[in-house]
Amino acid sequence: MDVTLQDITEDNFEDVMDMELPDHQRDLLASNAYSIAQSRFYPDYIPRAIYSDGAPAGFLLYARDAEGVAGDYAIYRFMVDHARQGQGIGRRAMALVLGELRARPDMRRVTICYHPHNERAKQFYAGSGFVETGIDERGEMVAELPGRPAA
Repeated sequence: MDVTLQDITEDNFEDVMDMELPDHQRDLLASNAYSIAQSRFYPDYIPRAIYSDGAPAGFLLYARDAEGVAGDYAIYRFMVDHARQGQGIGRRAMALVLGELRARPDMRRVTICYHPHNERAKQFYAGSGFVETGIDERGEMVAELPGRPAA
């Protein structure tokens, strides 16, 4: 299986917006349409389509200089379409986005947030090296992937 990350374009944005999560996951993540709209108004938000074997399979959104801190990146959205879950696409896509972020010379750390009761997310992100650091002001668990120390 070939997993790639691609830019959101006029050719693929509708496919990405139409992706769905299973009922039990829908309240855990903002919609892809909302996330794509955010990326058009916040220049530090980078949306990426997840493709598997040439077909759209998921979506992610990350931000550079998260919370106004240079070198901090935050993954704000990460999803695999309901029909494609359980195939290893998410793990490969996470490895790709983390590789993309680690390649940035200013990268100091990466954070991700999720609902504290979402055990699948906790296990998934821990498997990618994220370490929980506590609950934020919105009641979400924050996990951090340390990077390079500040210069």
